[in-house]
Amino acid sequence: MDFAYDAKTEELRTRLLAFMDSHVYPAEAVLEQQLRDAADPWERQPILEELKAEARGQGLWNLFHPEHSDGLTNLQYAPLAEITGRSPHLAPEALNCAAPDTGNMEVLTMFGTDEQKKQWLQPLLDGEIRSAFCMTEPDVASSDATNIATRIERDGDDYVINGRKWWSSGAMNPNCAIFIVMGKTDLDAERHRQQAMILVPRDTPGVTVKRAMHVFGYGDHAHGGHAEIEFADVRVPASNLIAGEGEGFAIAQARLGPGRIHHCMRLIGMAERALELMCRRVTSRVAFGKPIAAQGVVHEWIAESRVRIEQARLLVLKTAWLMDTVGNKGAHTEIQAIKIGTPSMTEWVLDKAIQAHGGAGVSQDFPLAELWAATRTLRLADGPDEVHRMSLAKRELKKYL
Repeated sequence: MDFAYDAKTEELRTRLLAFMDSHVYPAEAVLEQQLRDAADPWERQPILEELKAEARGQGLWNLFHPEHSDGLTNLQYAPLAEITGRSPHLAPEALNCAAPDTGNMEVLTMFGTDEQKKQWLQPLLDGEIRSAFCMTEPDVASSDATNIATRIERDGDDYVINGRKWWSSGAMNPNCAIFIVMGKTDLDAERHRQQAMILVPRDTPGVTVKRAMHVFGYGDHAHGGHAEIEFADVRVPASNLIAGEGEGFAIAQARLGPGRIHHCMRLIGMAERALELMCRRVTSRVAFGKPIAAQGVVHEWIAESRVRIEQARLLVLKTAWLMDTVGNKGAHTEIQAIKIGTPSMTEWVLDKAIQAHGGAGVSQDFPLAELWAATRTLRLADGPDEVHRMSLAKRELKKYL
């Protein structure tokens, strides 16, 4: 594995870093003000539309998607996603590389029919609409996806959906036009063949967005807002089914692998920004007669942060390389390892950066508290740490059985 950036990656990195400096970082305060002034906190904010237009004009668009980014590999995309992670509430959406749309676009690319791609994938790729992913449920332990209780039942030329979802990423965004819903079509089938995924337009009768779900008090606009949704006798054409009955669990696994590494790529950027803010803070403040940076414990925080970031980045890059060379299944162990390790690493670095800032670290004057909330949430999203540890341990034990 060559750790040097190739010419294409370096060129895109240079352009993206310039875009972050000239457009994204200055827009953070603008977005905060627009959110404060908005009558509805979930309404579209003008600054986001300006950034999207600028990014698209500069060719910084759909970088996650190899078919629509001049063939970027996972390894080439990794350092770009890391850069966007430095401002996760603005940069990913500006580049049309924000969750859950990225995962939903990948599902439609891999499993969608031509008609589904024309109706939903193309508008998503063009940034005209956004989407939601409806998998997790409030009434079952969704860490075991086979527990999903929502029913998707065939009735003539239609399917009828009944169930309740929550933490449905993207659903609060007013531009969200389509839901991908996971439910069960056949309760008598083998455990991992009971599920299916189906496309449900947001405005379908029987769909009720009950409430927004807040993350540690934050609305989490970075993911278009999470929601609790009720599906009551929701009827959609049978042609809205993705791939087929019994394919839902396999689709979920195909979707979540790339989604997990994208989160980890961005988390590296979040940790880098936290370390940068920590270093700037401790060199500009004096306590007990000397700069905070002169305190031994602060040296330890900074050094340990650098070590942990570098370790995580190397494993993320190895995972990306494996996904490119041997496929997602071949990288299964590494995908689980980074999903366990990277959020914990970033959470640790952010915690030390917050501590170094004192009261400012938990205030709205710095991004640290909101970054911490988002990072802590990722220890649950796409599977909690404990499930990944259990699965990873089983894979290791198989070598000795």
